[in-house]
Amino acid sequence: MPQEISLRDVPGLVGAVVGVSDWITVDQPMIDAFAGATMDHQFIHTDPVRAAAETPFGGTIAHGFLTVSLLSAMNYNCLPKIREQTLGINYGFDKLRFMSPVKTGKRIRGSFKLAGARFRGAGMLMLTYEVTVEIEDERKPALTADWITISQFDPKDRPEGV
Repeated sequence: MPQEISLRDVPGLVGAVVGVSDWITVDQPMIDAFAGATMDHQFIHTDPVRAAAETPFGGTIAHGFLTVSLLSAMNYNCLPKIREQTLGINYGFDKLRFMSPVKTGKRIRGSFKLAGARFRGAGMLMLTYEVTVEIEDERKPALTADWITISQFDPKDRPEGV
């Protein structure tokens, strides 16, 4: 996949995997920083000794919302930039499922399939991605989601006929 594409290229990519990110290691300092930022200090995330003794995970696990939050970094890492885009907006999720916990020290990466692209108004393109966050050496993914973003652009750059 090229690092940069044009607005006119986007509709032809619907149905294709348009990016797979690099691996990200989810370590205890990252989990602890997220716990501090979100005030979610549940022991399954922040107390390795207790989590090893009292959970089936063998230690701490990442917050599900930490994994979701890393989608932005994965997006920036692997998705082609739309040349005419002036602003990207996170519109939200139609579906989000946590499939398997991310154990501390594991590596994860995102795979992005472009499921839909439709022009809205004069200067917006709504993009829907089917996202899967894989856990290295695990059969089940950490999460699956239908993620919607909006690419804003100058209306003069809108391709003719769409």
